Amino acid sequence: MNAIADTGFLVALVRDYDQYHDWADEISERIAWPVITCEAVLAETAFHLRSALAVMEMLQEHVVSLAFDCDKHIDSLHQLARRYADRQPDLADLCLIRMSELYPRHTILTTDEADFRVFRRNKREVIPILCPPHRK
Repeated sequence: MNAIADTGFLVALVRDYDQYHDWADEISERIAWPVITCEAVLAETAFHLRSALAVMEMLQEHVVSLAFDCDKHIDSLHQLARRYADRQPDLADLCLIRMSELYPRHTILTTDEADFRVFRRNKREVIPILCPPHRK
């Protein structure tokens, strides 16, 4: 499976004690590497891990690959920001929605199920996502 990585997936993959680590570890055996992502997701990941080094190592070891240039998609990102203003998406979310439009055969790996069940690509299409199972 080809995948686009959101912050929660990358953090869970690195942190053994993350509540979603087992899920991320299981998913890691089912996806094609490297996963693609954007700089906004990597910035969030570095913040949550408190380690730019960990993110740089993901890039060097081809765990992730940058596949998005915000500058080339400013108008689309702005339209998405306006469309979803009530949900207050961050830049990473907007970039991932746009990436899903550009890479329609990729699934977004995310722990943010609530928002990504609402977001749509190309205005009406459901975005394929893979999330951790619900806990009881």
